[in-house]
Amino acid sequence: MRERLYFLLPDVKRAQSTMRHLLLARIEERHVHVLAKDETDIKDLPPATLGQKSDFYHAMALGIIVGGVTGIAGGLTVYAFPPEGMNVTLSVVALFAMLGSIFGIWTSGLIGTDVPNTQLARFRRPIARGKILMMVDVPRDKVAEIRSIMKKQHPEASDNGMDGMYPVFP
Repeated sequence: MRERLYFLLPDVKRAQSTMRHLLLARIEERHVHVLAKDETDIKDLPPATLGQKSDFYHAMALGIIVGGVTGIAGGLTVYAFPPEGMNVTLSVVALFAMLGSIFGIWTSGLIGTDVPNTQLARFRRPIARGKILMMVDVPRDKVAEIRSIMKKQHPEASDNGMDGMYPVFP
């Protein structure tokens, strides 16, 4: 598992310098994500993905739950009050639950792409003022090393904590 470290940097030039030091510390580029104002040219820095910028994944998780529960309720209604002339089995509840979950994931995912990531709410003001947010996913055993490198090489970068439990793969 990996920990996600958050660093706020004053500008793109310092973010590029930080990126070079992270690469030298053997943090792969795919584990670094940069978020800045829309009009900021982050140059060759790895941009944050849609899933990192928005509440896409959170919305999908809610969608599967709400859609599944709604589907179960609909399936139980059809099972309890079957259409005339139809023989409805209990499997209709499972079918409705599955369809409700799929519909919930789809609609919530669409909505979630337009909602800013709630986990990054604390960074909205600094980013709006021109700061660069660098999210670095590091193995647990390298957290202290990366923080030390950042403190020594980039004292202008403010360490803004970490979140845990990011999968090792992309």
